[in-house]
Amino acid sequence: MTTPLFLLRCVQLGISIRDLDLLTIGMVNDMYAESSNDDYKGYAQIATQRDFDAF
Repeated sequence: MTTPLFLLRCVQLGISIRDLDLLTIGMVNDMYAESSNDDYKGYAQIATQRDFDAF
């Protein structure tokens, strides 16, 4: 990952330079990956208690 790409991801997530004192590169990468999951509509099935018991 290049510095410009990292800073672009920070801007896309709304992270300021001041906030970067509290975050690691890995945390920013994880936040960016999770942000793309927010719009995913493919989670049609939700686990029930029976599913958890079977697990």
